[in-house]
Amino acid sequence: MVGSGIGAPARRQRRDGALRREAVLDAGLEVFSTVGLHGASLDQIALRAGLSKTNLLYYFRTKEDLYVAVLRRVLDVWLDPLHALDAESEPAEALRRYIRSKITLSRDAPRASRLFCLEIVQGAPLLRAELEGPLRALVEAKAAVLRGWIADGRIAPHDPRHLVFAIWAVTQHYADFAVQVEAITGRDLSDEAFFEQTVESTQRLILASLGLA
Repeated sequence: MVGSGIGAPARRQRRDGALRREAVLDAGLEVFSTVGLHGASLDQIALRAGLSKTNLLYYFRTKEDLYVAVLRRVLDVWLDPLHALDAESEPAEALRRYIRSKITLSRDAPRASRLFCLEIVQGAPLLRAELEGPLRALVEAKAAVLRGWIADGRIAPHDPRHLVFAIWAVTQHYADFAVQVEAITGRDLSDEAFFEQTVESTQRLILASLGLA
């Protein structure tokens, strides 16, 4: 009992610290996605996170450190659905799920996609190591799954990496160019009927190119 009493404050402290760190990351995403790295200040981010700048610096030593941490979290979230593609999956159903997951993220986390897009357009000066390391390894692993499906005659031949790029381009368009989509259609992904139409149209487009009904 004594031991558990001593451990409880330490656990609460760790939990509170983790929550504050997440609050800083959330605030960083909001500010960076609005004004970019160079337009943002740690004072702005600390204020939005409800912390002092001194407290913020306890978690991230520089604005650049925070920016990279935000981008890494964005990558983790956006790439998580890709992990679900495996050799044992039924191709049509697996690709339908992946496309739906990606469009759901475009609806629910558009700031994350726009920030990542901004970094890429600028040449990914702070994220290139992530792109050339973990991201490339993941895409190559999933390309191998797609090549296996091709070899087994389960989908039409294609370059697997270009398929991944095409899915990213179509699905993330609804986050990165949301203003354009709404200007042309008068609707956005918050409209449930439009969301489902977008998912189904994208699924048909991608699956038809692979010879899947």
